[in-house]
Amino acid sequence: SVLEVGDDVIEVKSTGGDTHLGGDNIDQIIMGWIISEFKKQSGIDVTKDVLALQRIKEASEKAKHELSSTFETEINIPFITSGASGPEHLLVKFARTKLEELTGGLIKKSIDITRKVVEDSGLKINEINEIILVGGQTRMPAMQKAVKDLFGKEPNKSVNPDEVVAVGAAVQGGIMKGEVKDVLLLDVIPLSLGIETMGGVCTKIINKNTTIPTSKSQVFSTAADNQTSVEIHILQGEREMSADNKTLGRFILDGIPPSSRGLPQVEVTFDIDVNGILNVKAKDKTTNKEQSVRIEASSGLSKDDIEKMKKDAEAHAEDDKKKRESAEVKNNANGLIYTAEKSLSDAGDKVSAEVKKPVQDKIDELKKVKDGDDAENIKKTTEELSKVLQSIGEAMRKSAQGEPASNGQGGQQNQSSQAEQPASQGEPKNEGGEGKTREADFEEKK
Repeated sequence: SVLEVGDDVIEVKSTGGDTHLGGDNIDQIIMGWIISEFKKQSGIDVTKDVLALQRIKEASEKAKHELSSTFETEINIPFITSGASGPEHLLVKFARTKLEELTGGLIKKSIDITRKVVEDSGLKINEINEIILVGGQTRMPAMQKAVKDLFGKEPNKSVNPDEVVAVGAAVQGGIMKGEVKDVLLLDVIPLSLGIETMGGVCTKIINKNTTIPTSKSQVFSTAADNQTSVEIHILQGEREMSADNKTLGRFILDGIPPSSRGLPQVEVTFDIDVNGILNVKAKDKTTNKEQSVRIEASSGLSKDDIEKMKKDAEAHAEDDKKKRESAEVKNNANGLIYTAEKSLSDAGDKVSAEVKKPVQDKIDELKKVKDGDDAENIKKTTEELSKVLQSIGEAMRKSAQGEPASNGQGGQQNQSSQAEQPASQGEPKNEGGEGKTREADFEEKK
């Protein structure tokens, strides 16, 4: 965790880690080495002997502790098992250099995680003033050296690494009970929160590592004409597509007045209090009708689940990016088809058939390719339709001025508002600011 400590305020800037990485992992590596050495000496494999394994585990942990203060130790386990010639004894020497060789990969992994958490906090390595070690495994000299090499300074050893978590929990308990009044802890959310929008995309509303309490809103719109209700699908996670994230809840907002797609304004607000309890509210700005849901912290994810989801997001980052881009290209295509067909309908007899035909041909062509998997082809055809659609605006302008309509594709300086890009290509409207409303593929309930 990266913390910013003020006079009486402790603010968590970012968190991360691997709940499956710790002292037990190192014990398992040492056990594997001991079993391998004993097999070389005696030819006996003790991996199926439960009692022998338990004694080896205890010896592994003891040797690890000793090598934090000495350069070599002796692992001696008499009568570990029996062979053809009688009782067998295990006696091997174990050096600190060998331990560091065996555990080098785990130490590097710990440092990589630390570097990533600092990066997520928005700070640089040289901006970290103090490093506090947490957990008994940080007593390992190789771990302390790796930390020193990363930050360029000695870690702070004034706090017992075995007690630091318990002391912090005791302080937080005192804060919650009201007995400690001069310390304020500001925590962060470990994973991003958002909703599902058009094309199965997860649109994030509150990003991970945002300090709580917090409240954020975005305005969305409908994706179909005369849509009178929307389903708000609340998601948690870092993946780009909704299906790959965790569902926290769903609810329906109905009673939206029927109108053309993109016109209704539905404001979605995410509010997280100091206890990590999430309240999600959807409000139709026309009728002021609203629905909300409360999601308790206990219904979220365990620490293991959170770290797994973060790893999955990193591992699938490139694939997720392609999926999202593909969904957005298809959304843009659908939006432009709707805009183009509406422009043709609104133009009526004001535009000649020879002007309308190239536009209708491109609409038909885009409809054929928009549901395919070739994103580049969809994008290219969308751009072609967008370009030829400008002729409608040019023809409308000339018709209004009494000039003969032409079949050109000019008029880029004087496009009709009817050829405007669909709302889904704009950014969400922020509270009190200018901008387009984001078009969300809310599910219509009949």
